[in-house]
Amino acid sequence: MRRHTFTFSILLVVSSILLLFSCQARGHRLAPSATHLRRRISGERELGGSKRYEGSSELVHMRYHMGPVLSAPIRIYLIWYGRWRPAQQSTIRDFLHSISDASSTSPSVHEWWSTAALYRDQTGANVTRSVSIAGETSDPLCSRGSSLTRLDIQRVIADAVAGRRGDDGGVYLVLTAAEVAMQDFCRAVCGFHYFTFPSITGRTLPYAWVGNSGDQCPSMCAYPFVVPEYMVGTAAMAPPNEDAGVDGMVSVIGHELAELSTDPLVNSWYAGEDPTAPTEIADLCEGIYGTGGGGGYAGQVMTDGAGRKFNVNGRAGRRFLVQWLWSPILNACAGPNAID
Repeated sequence: MRRHTFTFSILLVVSSILLLFSCQARGHRLAPSATHLRRRISGERELGGSKRYEGSSELVHMRYHMGPVLSAPIRIYLIWYGRWRPAQQSTIRDFLHSISDASSTSPSVHEWWSTAALYRDQTGANVTRSVSIAGETSDPLCSRGSSLTRLDIQRVIADAVAGRRGDDGGVYLVLTAAEVAMQDFCRAVCGFHYFTFPSITGRTLPYAWVGNSGDQCPSMCAYPFVVPEYMVGTAAMAPPNEDAGVDGMVSVIGHELAELSTDPLVNSWYAGEDPTAPTEIADLCEGIYGTGGGGGYAGQVMTDGAGRKFNVNGRAGRRFLVQWLWSPILNACAGPNAID
């Protein structure tokens, strides 16, 4: 199996450290901020309230900056940091397995990932459609403490790498449990992606972190299953797997993996000219889950017999609600549950 490997100059390592503290690939915030909400509403008015809005804009210029995309099969190494219930882990595993499962009922997670797979690098290689879980590590006792910094996440990865001798490939996904505090979590981000420093992990590896906001800030990171107070008149949706914190994590995980695959070194696909504040393919579609989404409205999604909301199907009958991604073909946010 082909491995994702990257070579860096000393200059890039130094600049990467600066980027780590300045942006972390624009950490993801799930609920639209009050400012972002006002901009969305203003944008809708400028576009005449078009049904085709869904975040589309001729003003957005998603550009390729000559870096790599993850074109080889993505092998994810999961790190469960803190205490996790088996049911919570099962929901997240099923989502990750669903990305490559073409047999799921449409609209599916597999079809949702097809938007990310539209992006390619300068060699003409597209983002892979093959995503698998290659291994898992659990740290229920929080060996690095219950309050982490961004660099601590890389140390957690280093601990996991040390236990996997002879394999230097893969993508790491660090998931912190509800009792674990994280730098900037809830205040500014729900998740982020970046790449590790060889000085910490011994090699450069793409990774993402996502936290369970169920007890700490569900109105920010478990939206739209919990709604912020400033979104007056917006009703919360019932989570498809009956766990607002974990169902919210699923959408953030999807967000970060899509951006990690298209911009693994923060030098590939993003809008804007400033690499310390890149706007990536999921950032442009925050809060949009279906046709008509924008301005604080999630868009048209589906409802099961118990009133739970979802927009994609996964394997083994699972259902999920994941935000849309920016399509380089449509120049708009796109998802498999689009109506028009």
